[in-house]
Amino acid sequence: MLSPTEAVSKKLKNYIDLTDQELDTLARMPGRSLVISAGEDIVHEGQSGHRAFILQDGWVMSYKLLPEGARQVIDFQVPGDFLGLRSLLLRTSDHSFEAVTDVRVAEVKAQDMLSAFSSSPRLAMAILWSVSCDEAMVVEHLVNIGRRSAIERTAHFLLELGARLRLIGVGNAQGYPCPLSQYQLSDALGLSAIHINRVLRQLREQKLLTFQKGLVRFDDLEKLIELAEFEMGYLDQVGPILVK
Repeated sequence: MLSPTEAVSKKLKNYIDLTDQELDTLARMPGRSLVISAGEDIVHEGQSGHRAFILQDGWVMSYKLLPEGARQVIDFQVPGDFLGLRSLLLRTSDHSFEAVTDVRVAEVKAQDMLSAFSSSPRLAMAILWSVSCDEAMVVEHLVNIGRRSAIERTAHFLLELGARLRLIGVGNAQGYPCPLSQYQLSDALGLSAIHINRVLRQLREQKLLTFQKGLVRFDDLEKLIELAEFEMGYLDQVGPILVK
C-alpha cells in the first residue's frame, strides 16, 4: 500500500523537481487516514468544513446531481490526486466525491496546508501546477461533450486516463487497469450506457482498443491517438520545468 503522499509526490515531481526537504514538508501535511467503501460519499455537495483529502489508494469520481436526479460525472480521481481543494476556500463544497472502489484518503486541514505553503513556496507552486492541469482536463471534457463524436470522446477520455496513471507508475503504453463501469463512463461522457457499449464494441472491432474485465488495452495506440486527435500538451507531462 502506498504511503499517504507517495503517489502525489510522483505526480508533483513531474512539474517541479522537489527537494528532500520539500518532500518531507509534503509528507507532514496530511493528518489522519480514512478508509471509505465503494459507493460512499467522501464529500457531498453543500458540505461545510475546511478540509481536503489526498487520494492514497483506489478510484474516486467527482459529480453533481441535478434537481431531477440526473448525475453528471465531472471527472475521475486516481491515487495522487487532491479531493476538494476548493472547499478550503469556499464556504461549502460545490460538488460531491464518491468512492468508485474501496479507497484510502489522507485528510488535509486548511491550516496544515497553509503552513506547508508558507514554509515551502515551491511545493505550493507544484500543487498549483497540478490543480491547473486538473482544470485543463475539465476544459477538454467540455470539448469532448460539446464537439467530439461519441467514438472520439470515448477514445480521448480513455487515452487521458492512461496518461494520468502513467504519471504515478500505473499501466504503460499497452494499457492499464480500470474499474469503471459503463454507467459511470456514460455519466462522464454524456452518453447512454447502451451507446457506450456500442462505442466500445466499435473500438474493439476496429482493433484500436479493448475494454474488458477491468482492463483497458491499447490495440493500436498510434491509430487511436489519431482518431481522438489526442494531444498531450494540456496534461503538461514533459518533465519538471523547475529543478533543484
